[in-house]
Amino acid sequence: MTTHAGQGRGDRPWAALAGFALMLAGLALAALIAAPPARSQGESGGRFLGVASCAGSTCHGRMEGDGTVVRQDELMKWQEPSTPGGAHSRAWAVLSNSRSQFIARNLGIGDPSRAAMCLGCHSDATASRGSAPLADGVSCETCHGPAGGWIATHYAGVGPNPDPGAEMREKHLANLRAGLRKLEDPVVRAGVCVDCHFGSAGEGQFVTHRIMAAGHPRISFELDLFSALQAHHDEDSDYGWRKFGAAGRRTDHVQMWAVGQATALERSLTLFQSKRGTEGVFPEFYFLDCHSCHRRIYDQAKPVKTSLANPGRPGLPEGMPPYNDENLIMLSAAARLAAPGLAEQLSARSAAFHRALATDRPSALAAAGELAQTVAALKAAFASRSFSGTDAFALVDAIAAKTISDRFTDYAGSSQAVMGVDTLLGSMVSSGRVTVGAAAGIRADLDRAYAAVKDPNAYKPNDFQAALGRAVRAIQALR
Repeated sequence: MTTHAGQGRGDRPWAALAGFALMLAGLALAALIAAPPARSQGESGGRFLGVASCAGSTCHGRMEGDGTVVRQDELMKWQEPSTPGGAHSRAWAVLSNSRSQFIARNLGIGDPSRAAMCLGCHSDATASRGSAPLADGVSCETCHGPAGGWIATHYAGVGPNPDPGAEMREKHLANLRAGLRKLEDPVVRAGVCVDCHFGSAGEGQFVTHRIMAAGHPRISFELDLFSALQAHHDEDSDYGWRKFGAAGRRTDHVQMWAVGQATALERSLTLFQSKRGTEGVFPEFYFLDCHSCHRRIYDQAKPVKTSLANPGRPGLPEGMPPYNDENLIMLSAAARLAAPGLAEQLSARSAAFHRALATDRPSALAAAGELAQTVAALKAAFASRSFSGTDAFALVDAIAAKTISDRFTDYAGSSQAVMGVDTLLGSMVSSGRVTVGAAAGIRADLDRAYAAVKDPNAYKPNDFQAALGRAVRAIQALR
């Protein structure tokens, strides 16, 4: 497994513990393989050159991570054959497996490894993007941007004895000016990742309900956790200089998590307001909570209620599927800490949006637009704010607070909650507020919460809330 680096390959070594594999099997691995991140919308400029352009032994193609500036074994880590860290390199290859062939037959699209519906997220290669081979899958350039515009300045920044300080920073800025993406900026990174890990208006970058019905995994995304699984670099001192300037700081994982939640919801609301929001006479069910409909049906004299009342969805009548509010729930928790004024507005506008869904599409579109404005303001507030280890504890408290935890009535929101608590625990370790040993000591409690969302068909809200509560109390005891 790969994580953000600091100690060895990760400044979050707690995440390598055995229990974390449970989540990978149930949540992130399927999403990483099925929907790797792609170009941000409206990409212009350089051409895709392919993985080979990065593969020299003086660049990123070494077998050992012993480079003086960066590891230089990044391609080997990107190609790890059986771990989440290698999932992007396998993105095109999975289109030839039996599951992908099954999905393609159901959709009637022919060979999925050549279908535009699939290649938008499973490969860099299209006629307009340059010479990247299909087999590259989701490559370096998918995330860092097409190298045709910036590879020359990037080469200039490579050397055995780079100058420290300001000159090191200037080399990185030159790369950015030439088209390298500023992925250390959580807003930029989130915008790139959600194109496929959540959806976009681009060709082959939206997993509709029809595609999921054909067999595609449900889309799920958490920016900081997924970034940790895919990071192949070390956040050492020169990384801090190059990326952040004189401050020399490291990634703010709490900020990354919060910006990711806001970006996912903002993208969802934007797509909902577009032509993506409908399919024929039906709404596009992708936007709705899957498991509010996909429940067991009982036909018997004594009725069995299979859903729980959700205080975050006022005005929505029984039997009407709610909007998928997994990111909205997490955003509500984060807003209480970072932007209390916007938190009240978020609460009011989300309630209005749920009520409008029960009225008609024009009303829902108007309410979605207002809610999206609040979400965008929250994203900006998160992006401009630094978070501390103390903030991470406060956010865990917020997620566990009754006003939030009562909304964990469905699988999607609950899976986001446990990933969020896990990410926040990792940030406590990164900031030095919690030791690696202490985090390892409560791993079993968090694993029980993961187990409660391992199988969506076996999900029981009350069991999950109890399991998450035990994990949160264990974390709170470390304060």
